[in-house]
Amino acid sequence: MSGKSVLKRIDWLSVLFYVLLLTIGWVNIYSSTFSESDSSIFDFSTLHGKQLFFILTSFASIVILLALEANFYERFSSVLYIISMVLLLGLFAFGKTIAGATSWYDLGFFNLQPSELAKVATALALAKYLSDIQTDIKRNKDQLYAFLIILIPAILIIPQPDPGSALVFFSLSFVIFREGLPIYYLGIAFFAILIFVTTLMFGTIWITIGIALILILFFLLKKKKFKVPVIPTAIAVMLTILFSLSVDFVFNNVFEQRHRDRFSLWLRLEKDPAKLEQIRKTIGYNTYQSEKAIESGGFWGKGFLEGTRTKGDFVPEQHTDYIFSTVGEEWGFLGTATVVLLFTFLLLRLVYLSERQKTGFARMYGYGVISILLVHYFINIGMVIGVLPTIGIPLPFFSYGGSGLLFFTALLFIFLKLDANRLKEGI
Repeated sequence: MSGKSVLKRIDWLSVLFYVLLLTIGWVNIYSSTFSESDSSIFDFSTLHGKQLFFILTSFASIVILLALEANFYERFSSVLYIISMVLLLGLFAFGKTIAGATSWYDLGFFNLQPSELAKVATALALAKYLSDIQTDIKRNKDQLYAFLIILIPAILIIPQPDPGSALVFFSLSFVIFREGLPIYYLGIAFFAILIFVTTLMFGTIWITIGIALILILFFLLKKKKFKVPVIPTAIAVMLTILFSLSVDFVFNNVFEQRHRDRFSLWLRLEKDPAKLEQIRKTIGYNTYQSEKAIESGGFWGKGFLEGTRTKGDFVPEQHTDYIFSTVGEEWGFLGTATVVLLFTFLLLRLVYLSERQKTGFARMYGYGVISILLVHYFINIGMVIGVLPTIGIPLPFFSYGGSGLLFFTALLFIFLKLDANRLKEGI
C-alpha cells in the first residue's frame, strides 16, 4: 500500500484522539516538571524536553509502522514474541533496577523496558494463535495454549518485581472470551478475586461460615424438582475453602511488604490506628497527596502552572504514574472529565473498528489493544483517585516515559494499519 493510500484510508478519528491525549499529556508533564530555570521547551536535558523527544520519535515510528505491509505483523508475530521473552529473561542478568524493580535495560541515552514490547508482541502472538484455522477455542488443549501465551510473560515479569505490568497481560484473557471461551471461566476468575479480597478482610473461618449459610439457604428455598449435583458441589466448596486457606500464605510469603501495605491501606486491614497512619505517610503518601491535589482543583482548576501542590512537589512521581493529579489540580473537573472522555471515545472507536474487521487476526489484535489500554486507563486513574491500590502502571500516551509511549504508539498504529489494509482490499 502506498504512503498516500495509507494516509487516505487510516482512521483519522483515532489518530485525532491519540494526538489530543499526547498533547494534553505533554502540557501536564511540562507543568509538573517546570522550573524557573528552564530556558526552552526544546531543552532536551529537561524531563518535558525528553518527553517531547520521545513524542517526535514516536511520530517517526508511526511512519515505519504504516509503511510495513500489514501481513508482516501476522507473519512475524511469533518471532516478535520470542524476542520479547528473551529480553525479559535477560533482565535477570543485565537489568537495571529503578524504584525497586529490575525492569529496564540501561542503553545509556535511553532506558528500555522490555515488558512494554512484550505487551505488543503478546497481543500479536495471541491474535495469530487464535486466528489459526487449526485452533478451536472450545477445545481444552487450545484454551491451555492460549492462556500460556499470556502467562509466560506475566510469570517472567512478576519476580522483577512488577506485578502491575504482569496484571496487564491477564487483561488479554478478554480476547479469548470474545472469541468464544465459555463465560463461566470469567465467572470463576471474578469469584476467585472476590474470595481473595473477602478472605483478606474477614478470614477463612468467616468465608467457610458464609458458604455454609448460602448452601443451607439454597437447599431450603430450592424447588423440589431441581436436583443439585452433590459431588460437583462438594468439590467446588472444598476448592473454595482451600483457595481461601492459601490466601494468607500468598499474602504473607509471596507479596512484598510494600504490596501488603498497599492492600492493608486499600482494604483498611490494619486495625492499629498508629500503624495505619504510618502506612498512610509512607506507602499511601502518594495517593493521599494526589487526592488532595485533585480535590484542590475544584471545578475549574487553578490554571496552567498555577497548581500549588504541583509546584511544591507534594506528589512524588507526579510526571509519571500520578500525572492525572496535575490535570485535576490545574484544570479541575473539566480537565479530568475531558481526559476521561477522550480515553473513552478512543476505546469505543477501537471497538467499532475491531468489530468491522473481516479477518480474525485483525479483529482479535484490535481487542488485544482495547484490553491493554482499558486496564492501564482504568487502574491508573483508579489508583490516582484512591479507589484502587497503588500498582504502578502509567496512563497511556500521557505519562512520562520513552518505552511506554513508543510501544503504546506501536500497539495502536499496528491496528490502524491493519484496519487501513481492510479498506484497501475492499473487504
